[in-house]
Amino acid sequence: MSGTLVVVATPIGNLGDLSPRAAAALCEVDLVLAEDTRRTGRLLAHVGSEVPQRSLHGHNERASIDEVLARLTGGARIALVSDAGTPAVSDPGARLLAACAQAGVRIEPVPGPSAALAALVASGLPTDRVVLEGFLPRKGRARRERLAQVAGEARTVVLFVAPHRAAADLDDLAQACGSDRTAVLCRELTKLHEEVVRGDLGELMERARAGLRGELTLVVAGAAPVTAEQATDAELAADVQARVAAGDSRRDAIQAVAAATGVPKRAVYQAVLDADR
Repeated sequence: MSGTLVVVATPIGNLGDLSPRAAAALCEVDLVLAEDTRRTGRLLAHVGSEVPQRSLHGHNERASIDEVLARLTGGARIALVSDAGTPAVSDPGARLLAACAQAGVRIEPVPGPSAALAALVASGLPTDRVVLEGFLPRKGRARRERLAQVAGEARTVVLFVAPHRAAADLDDLAQACGSDRTAVLCRELTKLHEEVVRGDLGELMERARAGLRGELTLVVAGAAPVTAEQATDAELAADVQARVAAGDSRRDAIQAVAAATGVPKRAVYQAVLDADR
């Protein structure tokens, strides 16, 4: 009989957020797969669990899948946790979940804390249509393309931000989206020093330059809708030029402007050509 992979959401800071069902699951499984066994060990001690652990993180997940699947297909009940929040959401576990689904292994979610959802509801920004972008790529073309996509995205965007990269991320976002784009920076959610800072990307960038500590989640308002009738050729060309100046390739800039305005890419490209003459 096939076993079960139990995906357990754990607190993002406040142990009081661990549900009774999650606590019971961590005591009843045969094995806990943990991103950091030391951190999860403290959580297991908190709930009185003596279940053994095995590390599963970004560096060993792929190599661990066959062995974990063998235990699951043999009937084991295994819990998957990350350091905080819901596993596989910008954390290790996505490859294992995909492999379990393909192999027909039952996946049992035990829902609970999520930094992305907590920040979203705390932001006060629209929640009906949302995009979770996770962490921005660190550099290069992938970063430029992602920034262009965020700039043109009409839905509310949730991003995770590392403290040591907060100033750089907010600077690039302000250049790509415009410094006046509304955004909310959530710091240390559910913890003693929880802080929700509202403003625009320019203001938050200045705040980040002064230094930030702790876990950060950023919520950015979607791009304001602009119809093709509202955007003149000169405005389209100027928007493309601004994005190119910020580091986008012309192709990426044209794509982002087309997405933001609803103007066909061919028309944006023609506006750029006309402006160059």
